[in-house]
Formats: sequence, C-alpha cells, structure tokens
Amino acid sequence: MKFVVFEGLDGAGKSTLIEALKTKILARGESVTLTREPGGTPLGDEIREMLLRTDAEAPCPRAELLLYEAGRAHHVDTVIEPARSRGEWVICDRFYASTVAFQVGGRGLDAADIDWLNRYAVNGCEPDLWILLDLTTTEAKKRMAGRNLDRFESEKEDFHERVRQSYLQLAKSQKEKWLVLDAAKSKEQLTKELFHYFEGRKWL
Repeated sequence: MKFVVFEGLDGAGKSTLIEALKTKILARGESVTLTREPGGTPLGDEIREMLLRTDAEAPCPRAELLLYEAGRAHHVDTVIEPARSRGEWVICDRFYASTVAFQVGGRGLDAADIDWLNRYAVNGCEPDLWILLDLTTTEAKKRMAGRNLDRFESEKEDFHERVRQSYLQLAKSQKEKWLVLDAAKSKEQLTKELFHYFEGRKWL
C-alpha cells in the first residue's frame, strides 16, 4: 500500500487521474482513501473555505501559510496516518509540495521557514511518490475559462507561472520521488503512462 500525492496547476487534470487510479486499486481488491488539501477533514474544510473564498477578508501571506499548516497537521494525524495504519492506499490531491510551490514560488515567502513548518506539520509522514501534472499556464487558463474561480485560481498568470516553475524545480531536485507527466496529453494517454509507471515499480 502506498501514499501517493498528485500536484499541479488548477485545470491540469488531477481529479481525472486520481479517479482512474482509485478504480484500478479497488479492482484489485485493495482499499484506498482519497483525500485532499486544503480540506480532507471537517476542520480542514472550514480552513479551505477561509483560504479560497473571494467574498470576505483574505488572509495575509503569513497567515495563509499558517492556516495551511494547521489544516495539514490535523489532516495527517486524523486521516492520512490512520489510513496507512489500516494498510490502505492513500491518494491525496495536493500535499506540502503545494505550499512550497504556492507560498514560496507564488508568494515569495522564505523557503527555510516553510520547510520547517512543513516538517512540523507532517511529523515524518512522507509520500511514496509525488505525481506532477505539468501544464503551461496558458493552457491552464483556457481550461479554467468559464469556471467560478476561487481566490488562488483568480491570481494573475505570472503568479501561476512562478508556481509552475517551483513545482518543476522540486521535481528536478528529487527525481527519484517524482513522476512528471505532460498534462497536455489526453486523459487516456496519461492514464496509460501512470499505470505503466506503477506496474514498472510492481505497485500494481
């Protein structure tokens, strides 16, 4: 049983691949917990609402960071680690790499501070694999057209480009822990590549 995290810009297609992987795992008779950040718990969902809403006061960047970390600590202790203890797969839509990408890359906060806070929040809970669905900001914007955008989705394109480059740098710095997929490909091709990778590691 593995702990797998999907990352990428909004519109990259994380939800589609997560659902495909969940279906594959269940077909093998194995158990899986799907979760997400921000969110994943009732408390986390309340924090998510504060972070993403556009109709109320927005937190300043440092408060934003601390809200993410508070939700993450609770998420790890009450959802992720219990599921792993039960021998289940855990598939998470975003985890602490998002905080590096969005708060360091996007907001420009100090990387050392965020690394420390991430370590404190996860308390040793590390994914077996990060999956980055890499998509250009231009294509992501096209895919998001017509949606009711949240506070992060509404950020300018240069913000999202900094986030994208931060993700790519993370993946480059830990190649053995990251699988980077070209999110411009069809969902069928992406699913095929994902399953091929997992089968190559004898996870499926």
